[in-house]
Amino acid sequence: MAQNVLAVYPGTFDPITLGHEDVVRRATQLFERVIVAVAAGHHKKTLFTLDERIDMVREAVKMYPQVQVEAFSGLLRDFVVERGGKAMVRGLRAVTDFDYEFQLAGMNRSLMPQVETVFLTPSDKYQFISSTFVREIAVLGGEVHKFVSPSVQDRLVEKVRTLTPS
Repeated sequence: MAQNVLAVYPGTFDPITLGHEDVVRRATQLFERVIVAVAAGHHKKTLFTLDERIDMVREAVKMYPQVQVEAFSGLLRDFVVERGGKAMVRGLRAVTDFDYEFQLAGMNRSLMPQVETVFLTPSDKYQFISSTFVREIAVLGGEVHKFVSPSVQDRLVEKVRTLTPS
């Protein structure tokens, strides 16, 4: 484990999936401290509010005392630098993620050369899971229990219920 290294794992986490949780677990094995940075998501239409997403992430990572959960808006660079981050964790599910993530890592290196981007892949059983797919499956009435924790599933079911006209 790297000594005194803070890593930031940013995302919208709408909702947090078992794949995200697996990346957090892997990050805790590499870094002394990890901040899961929940983006306000101005560029995306989220199903859950920022507060709801923060609550879900906190619930999902509560077993890791070295993990903090914080919201951020604006430039990720500012968030990472203000907290003294030395690494940024990015999850890669498949080759299709790589091109975007590679470009993003290059841009981030230009904006914050003192911060390294570390790509982590989730376990094989989680590599196909995306929050977008999980939301779509839930909205269409499908089962999502294999993709999210029970507490997230409960929130998804309730959220979909509130969106569906009676």
